[in-house]
Amino acid sequence: MSKLVEIDIHDLAFDGKAVGQIGGKVVFLDAGLPGERVLARITRRKPRYDEARVERVLSPSEDRVPPVCVHFAHCGGCAWQDLDYQRQLEFKRKQVQDCLVRLGGLKDVEVTPTLPSPDVFFYRNKMEFSFHVQPDGGFTLGLHRRGRFDDIFDLHACHLQSERSNRIVSLVREFVSTRRIAVYDVRHHAGFMRFLVVREGKNTGQVMINLVTNYGDFPCQSELVDALTTAEPDIVTIVHNQNGQKSNVATGEVETVIYGPGYIEERLLGCTFRIRANSFFQTNTRQAERLYALAIDLLDPSPDMAVLDLYCGAGVIGILVADRVREVTGIESVGDAVAAARENAALNGRDNCRFIEGDVRRVLREQRGELPSPDAVILDPPRGGLHPKALSRVVDLSAPRLVYVSCNPATFARDARILCDDGYALGTVQPVDMFPHTKHIELVARFDR
Repeated sequence: MSKLVEIDIHDLAFDGKAVGQIGGKVVFLDAGLPGERVLARITRRKPRYDEARVERVLSPSEDRVPPVCVHFAHCGGCAWQDLDYQRQLEFKRKQVQDCLVRLGGLKDVEVTPTLPSPDVFFYRNKMEFSFHVQPDGGFTLGLHRRGRFDDIFDLHACHLQSERSNRIVSLVREFVSTRRIAVYDVRHHAGFMRFLVVREGKNTGQVMINLVTNYGDFPCQSELVDALTTAEPDIVTIVHNQNGQKSNVATGEVETVIYGPGYIEERLLGCTFRIRANSFFQTNTRQAERLYALAIDLLDPSPDMAVLDLYCGAGVIGILVADRVREVTGIESVGDAVAAARENAALNGRDNCRFIEGDVRRVLREQRGELPSPDAVILDPPRGGLHPKALSRVVDLSAPRLVYVSCNPATFARDARILCDDGYALGTVQPVDMFPHTKHIELVARFDR
């Protein structure tokens, strides 16, 4: 094992790791804050950099704050909970700036201060909790240990979703234990209970419970429904998703509604949205309202405007802006999301919205003549950004205005470079902190032709 070395930390990397140097060579560390000297052990050596594990902080940073969560030392969630929140915002802005310069070659773009989240704790409206078999035959229900995909610790108090969510986790854990319901073993692919997913309407108070299991009938189902709804009256629906695949993901191949309507409703900027078990919906509700309001302001809608909403998901931005424009056309490859978009458009009386199921690349190629000539395009792609062919076809649309919402500054910088080379000017970039205490950052920006 390598010897311990003292390292001065001077920065935080894009992936949240701390950055130091030894003899001029960059070292990425699993913990520590800028301004700190730490005692660390080198765990991996590579030609251009090393990786290290912090054993002890020798001189703490002035920006270090006591973490509020009892699980902070081993949880893989809030890696920055020990960093002052204002400094988190500053580092996230710096990461956006660095990506634009280093990856996009865009040196003169204004990046405004990161928009802080209205809530820095208890802000999430969805959390997934995993079941895990222990070597002694028992089980845990909680979250992943930091850096481990195969180790789940028992959760007692998470500060991300709500105290009600913590109570639900405890109730389900006790129920599964006392009824001796088998827990799924990811190594042997046997057992029943796999995930517990809690979704909340932060503005409506409605709660959904999604129980993800292996295939089979749910033991003691009516007893569990009674126990949950009696303890937490705000639970409006409970669904059972069955997943027999080896891939360890909290989605189901077969879904059964075992209580309530199968969805909850949430309010955003005056509109109502139905959210089902496998629907995508921004997990920080109050900050999502601010993000969408920013995007709509940048869009600068007018009554004669035709808007093309690419990677529209459940159509939230398009539905929110539809009453201020002539028409909205959304394109999304996930069928369930398109169905949700159509349902929510009807729910809000947005009869000038239509949603097309299909890959953006293919739809822009095969149905170009059937699409309206857009006055503005909304881009909200997944973390990988736009496929090169999709981006090329967006440029070919020659829309006067593009509004780009991104959850990955690196792929945004790459796409921004191409758009600027193809005749668009990038305006101010606004980072938005959707996920306090984590490395993740969203942004919204406008391009004008």
